[in-house]
Amino acid sequence: MTEPAALVRLMTWLSPAFPVGAFSYSGGLEQVVSDGDVRDAATLRDWLSSLLSHGNLWNDAVLFAEAHRNVDAEEQLKAVADLAEALAGSAERHRETMLQGSAFLAAASGWPHPVLDVLGEAAAYPVAVGAVAGGHGIAAEAALAAFLHAVASNLVSVAIRCGVIGQRDGVAVLAGLEPQVIAMAERAAGSTLDDLGSATIRAEIAGLRHETLTTRLFRS
Repeated sequence: MTEPAALVRLMTWLSPAFPVGAFSYSGGLEQVVSDGDVRDAATLRDWLSSLLSHGNLWNDAVLFAEAHRNVDAEEQLKAVADLAEALAGSAERHRETMLQGSAFLAAASGWPHPVLDVLGEAAAYPVAVGAVAGGHGIAAEAALAAFLHAVASNLVSVAIRCGVIGQRDGVAVLAGLEPQVIAMAERAAGSTLDDLGSATIRAEIAGLRHETLTTRLFRS
């Protein structure tokens, strides 16, 4: 696939309009906003930066890369899919990654590929996107950069809808994260499952506590 074709396809798959329902999930960010830990552009950027370097976004990137490289190895790909599901740390986190993954696979059937039959109807979101991108010959680093940027963009949108920042600050946060997203994509492209691991305990606790948040806009 040519670079322009790969870019267009990634833009389609990771567009807010692609029917995976990402807009309905906050990854626990809504709870953090309620607690006052994320209250402006600076604290939002710090939070997202931590998730990219040390949290679930890093683990998702590693799982994405592993699915991407094993797209033609059915047993290994299924094992990665099982591991990704097992690593979901809460009921909401499990629901979020599995439902988005299932929705992505269903929508991606518009671009037929045997990997869709291997994964079936359900897989964690990063595994689904990584495997499909690999199946269509899109370079791992480019696909990872697009994936991480899309997830970060969705979380910035969550903060805007929660009233923490405005759109101008949201764009500034994404601009500030751009070098890190690119660096993390490069790092993850060369990762193995031995590189899995996170240290964002407050984020995991927020994901658990969100289940009982009284008033909420998001499903996670």
